[in-house]
Amino acid sequence: MFDTILIANRGEIACRIAATCRRLGIRTVMVYSTADAEALHVKSGDEAICIGEAEPQKSYLNIAAIIDAAKRTGAQAIHPGYGFLAENTEFAQACADNGLVFIGPKPDAITAMGNKSAAKQLMEQANVPLVPGYHGNNQDAAFLHQQADAMGYPVLIKASAGGGGKGMRIVTSSDQFLEALSSCKREAKSSFSDDHVLIERYLQKPRHIEIQIFADTHGNTVHLFERDCSVQRRHQKVIEEAPAPGMTPERRAAMGAAAVAAAQAVNYVGAGTVEFICEGDDFYFMEMNTRLQVEHPITEQITGFDLVEWQLRVAAGQALPASQEELHIHGHAFEARVYAENPDNQFLPSIGQIHTLVFPEHQSFCLSPVRVDSGILQGDSISPFYDPMIAKLIVHGSDREDALRKLQLALEQSYIAGLHTNLRFLHRLACDEAFMAGDVDTGFIERRYDSLFPQPRPAGPLDLALALAAQLHQYGISCSQNPTVSADPWDQNDFWRANDLLHRHFMFADGDQTSSLQLRREHNQWYLQHNDTTTPFAWQVEATEQSLRVTITLGDQRLHATIYGQAPEYDIRYGKTQRHLTYVDPLAVDPLAEEDNGGGLTAPMPGKVLSLAVQAGDTVEAGQLLLVLEAMKMEHAITAPHTGTVSEIFFNAGDQVTEGAALLAIEITDN
Repeated sequence: MFDTILIANRGEIACRIAATCRRLGIRTVMVYSTADAEALHVKSGDEAICIGEAEPQKSYLNIAAIIDAAKRTGAQAIHPGYGFLAENTEFAQACADNGLVFIGPKPDAITAMGNKSAAKQLMEQANVPLVPGYHGNNQDAAFLHQQADAMGYPVLIKASAGGGGKGMRIVTSSDQFLEALSSCKREAKSSFSDDHVLIERYLQKPRHIEIQIFADTHGNTVHLFERDCSVQRRHQKVIEEAPAPGMTPERRAAMGAAAVAAAQAVNYVGAGTVEFICEGDDFYFMEMNTRLQVEHPITEQITGFDLVEWQLRVAAGQALPASQEELHIHGHAFEARVYAENPDNQFLPSIGQIHTLVFPEHQSFCLSPVRVDSGILQGDSISPFYDPMIAKLIVHGSDREDALRKLQLALEQSYIAGLHTNLRFLHRLACDEAFMAGDVDTGFIERRYDSLFPQPRPAGPLDLALALAAQLHQYGISCSQNPTVSADPWDQNDFWRANDLLHRHFMFADGDQTSSLQLRREHNQWYLQHNDTTTPFAWQVEATEQSLRVTITLGDQRLHATIYGQAPEYDIRYGKTQRHLTYVDPLAVDPLAEEDNGGGLTAPMPGKVLSLAVQAGDTVEAGQLLLVLEAMKMEHAITAPHTGTVSEIFFNAGDQVTEGAALLAIEITDN
């Protein structure tokens, strides 16, 4: 076994690898960019080396700097994690050329499976079923357009060297093809330095099921069963589970055998994942990822094995720790990816500081009923340079129903403040009837849109009463206060006023919706008036380190809730209900109240202006492409909201912009 390894990555996966190394007594060397100098992964290793500036090309993708760091620190091997250089043939070869063990497959296997077109040709020879499509080398736009037309729409354009949902476009008609192809190629070039694409028939209701495989240098290859990764947004996974719902032993055996055959076709060594697209009883090879997957913890949870330890042992020349016959499924596991993003705004990434970070009682980087793997601490910032994942919330139960209950509860007990996250969306997803029934496919979010993105409804009296109790606690007012304790009315903190009944108006906002209520006290009884209904009101608030435990009695209704946040922001949780309410201070001034953006257009998230499609003076139609923003290596097209004339452009291609920055001004054309 190795004495020292260098971990050529950052964030959660770097911390994950370090945890296994500590358990095995292996010294670790971390690398970091200037933006990550205070990051958790830097503190998780035995030594750390700065390898460059914040931009990945200057640090985490800088092969020479990483190799130099390994040699300077006496590392015998390099673990690439996932992303960055994990599937880079040049990097794997550079390790070998410098006498370093690359903890992953051989360069030729990465090459064989890294190019999706070549991989599919190999799989065809190995009799692994394939989705109909074009996987050749002809990249002429007109030729590819012709192939798509002949195949029939919808089609999927996919970066041949891609992964992680980047460089993918669904095209539903011929007239959309060329623009989608151009965008896909740009994103592929930016993310993978390779704009080669392939085209496949886009299946209408497919499931994304992948098989975890492992192979050693002694001729042993096994599969560790499947993961269902069907629930996706922008072709990126949101919630994964293992085993796949509805999977039969016969189908599992067939898919496992096909995955093993795929690995053996390229003489694979190490951890890998063979991804299949499934529709009905049919399954087709999609791609092979020649690395450890983000979702590997759920396989660990159901098999009981540490897959990073397997990687280290295989790389050190040892045989696989278990044979196929010794591998069994134990229970069920889910993984929810907690991202800094705004689901209500097309899942655009959110950047900023995490002021509050709360997860339920858990363990990290090891088998546990509730597991949270993260490289982020409270107070850390999400930057525009790297993936916006905050944490992976993983649960394990005796069966799917048990695991799902644990997932729902864990999401209820999680809270993040300071930027947009997908936590509330994940909770709605975990509680969705179709998801609970296992009726999932890659179009699940779009298909269940109305359920997952319900129309805003005004807050009800119970929710308002809970928020009010929290606000009163903030004021230092408790329900038990007795105005007769002191004879002096100026000693009272309960809204006393001369010659009037004790009452006060409160207003709370839920997004664009506002609700008002009135609190009053008569003798020793509090009353709450909402709309035209007046109800006796009582409350109790217990403050904990991270939250408020609130009990209210409203008439004959009694309710217990947990409230996160600080005035004026309150995140209310009870049962399967989650609601965010904001106290509206009547004396506060809205800084945006007098601002009028008119026909202007602002940046929906921080990022870089990748390209401009218009110039000042151009006439544009509603829906026309104006510019392309890039954030976290993903492209986001900005289109004209209405017909008009571009009067001014405030940024050039290559400029960085902040969220809300005015990008350009459009003079609206009178109809």
